[in-house]
Amino acid sequence: TAYAQRMLDGLDTLEWSDSLKEIQRNWIGRSEGAQIFFGLKGFDEKLEVFTTRADTIFGATFMVLAPEHALVGKIAAPEQREAVERYIEETKKRSERERMADTKRVSGQFTGAYAINPFNGTEIPIYISDYVLAGYGTGAIMAVPAHDSRDYAFAKHFDLPIIPVVEGGDLSVASYDAKAGRMINSDFLTGMDVKEAIPAMIAEVERRGFGSRRVNYRLRDAIFSRQRYWGEPIPMVWCDKCGWQPIPEDQLPLLLPEVESYEPTDDGESPISKMTDWVNTTCPCCGGPATRETDTMPQWA
Repeated sequence: TAYAQRMLDGLDTLEWSDSLKEIQRNWIGRSEGAQIFFGLKGFDEKLEVFTTRADTIFGATFMVLAPEHALVGKIAAPEQREAVERYIEETKKRSERERMADTKRVSGQFTGAYAINPFNGTEIPIYISDYVLAGYGTGAIMAVPAHDSRDYAFAKHFDLPIIPVVEGGDLSVASYDAKAGRMINSDFLTGMDVKEAIPAMIAEVERRGFGSRRVNYRLRDAIFSRQRYWGEPIPMVWCDKCGWQPIPEDQLPLLLPEVESYEPTDDGESPISKMTDWVNTTCPCCGGPATRETDTMPQWA
């Protein structure tokens, strides 16, 4: 992620097809917007969100946090805590890939907490939902159902207000997602064109000290770092008595041995299976003899 902008800039120097370059740009996913802090009713903490549409803040009628968000456990009201914890457990059963791909399923849980719109003091109910991911942006969004299709579906499902702040579309049928039109119901932005309103609102956010302009990237850091032998070593050992055991945390990161030959074995095993001094170890559970996992994970790299 530290090299996201360099990778984007570098695409202009590559003799690749335009379609392939566009795939790469979408994968890196550069978004220009604003970091905005919302107050939390009854708490000293602030809720940070990242949005590319700061101009729509007057149309935010609810907030959505990723179930894994650090503040969920603290702000959940006592009467909602059991339901919140149950929803979090259900979310753990679904992978992030499944959550990203499932655009039709609507689910969520009210936390019982409220955020405070910094511009007009409106109390905004806070929900958790699996369509918000902890690893993207801040893991929290200001939901503007009139102008975002997923927020619209969520608002319809939970019977939440839908306030238009950009002229256009038929909100009885669908959200109006176009980034064009005249601002309405938006205090000092009312009457501006969207393209004019976005930078005006970001400037006002900074002037009032509610946040700052920000560039965000969809790109994530790799889960594992590729080493040698076509992949990374798995930090697990096999003990005939204790079964599979993870190596102790103080032995991480697990590094591969230095060897002269990188060739695979005759029986198809990975090259590290020949490194008996490295493979043979002790069980972290019982202290008896154990062997390291010799497979590697190139598909993760």
